[in-house]
Amino acid sequence: MIKTVDLHVHSYCSDGTLSPTQLVELALAKGLSAFALTDHDTTAGLEEAFHAAQNTGLEVIAGIEFSTKYQDSDVHIVGLDMDYQNPEFIDQLRFFQHSRDIRNEKMIQNLHDAGIDISVEQMLDSFGDAIWTRAHFARYLRDHGVVKEMSEAFQYYIGEDCPYYVPREFVTPAQAVELIYRTGGIPILAHPMLYRFSEETLHDLLSSLKEAGLIGIEAIYSTHTCQQERLVRKLAKHHNLILSGGSDFHGSNKPDIDLGCGRGNLVIPYEILQNLRNRRKDHE
Repeated sequence: MIKTVDLHVHSYCSDGTLSPTQLVELALAKGLSAFALTDHDTTAGLEEAFHAAQNTGLEVIAGIEFSTKYQDSDVHIVGLDMDYQNPEFIDQLRFFQHSRDIRNEKMIQNLHDAGIDISVEQMLDSFGDAIWTRAHFARYLRDHGVVKEMSEAFQYYIGEDCPYYVPREFVTPAQAVELIYRTGGIPILAHPMLYRFSEETLHDLLSSLKEAGLIGIEAIYSTHTCQQERLVRKLAKHHNLILSGGSDFHGSNKPDIDLGCGRGNLVIPYEILQNLRNRRKDHE
């Protein structure tokens, strides 16, 4: 029986809906050999996940997903196996989190000024000290009757072209790649087809990131079509990158995406993780 993994998973420490312990339980129920907890700009759930997986045979991989900016578009960099307790890593993580906090406070003020009943205190009551993403704002607006579906919140209120959206002070993808690489990790370009870049732009991005230490590219992904996956595989071959894969599981925030199998047909063999780790060793 093939050993399978999921290298892109979120808990409620960012914009997922399951706790790290619940993720471990679900991964065990699904027969996964390993999964990476890759919350947005935080490693807060890792210790809980490690503890929950003790003596179960399940491997929990230290991970993160950094939000960065490239040509005015959000670009996400996944990191695996980095030393998340490294002082440099912790310092940079605090900077990323602080920039997100400033953005969130401004967006709350924008929504409040528009007559919506929202405040920092109300968001804390709803979501605690998780790293708030726009998915949290969408859930809040849905739960308080401002919109019927979370998708409407992105369409009318908090999407990048909406009147209440506030951009973050972003780092570049290369800076995130360099940080992950310097702290012993495996930097991976996440879901490259979601950015809607031209093939030429993707080549330019990958060339710059390869120089910064990029090792992998996420080819096996829940929403990739067969044609898109073939393109990502071609890009990986051209730039000598290792393939990665993940469901991008968020629990009920993305109800059509399941852990380990995405929309039902995702299969990520353990060999994918081994290949990424072997390439990282070659760089040492």
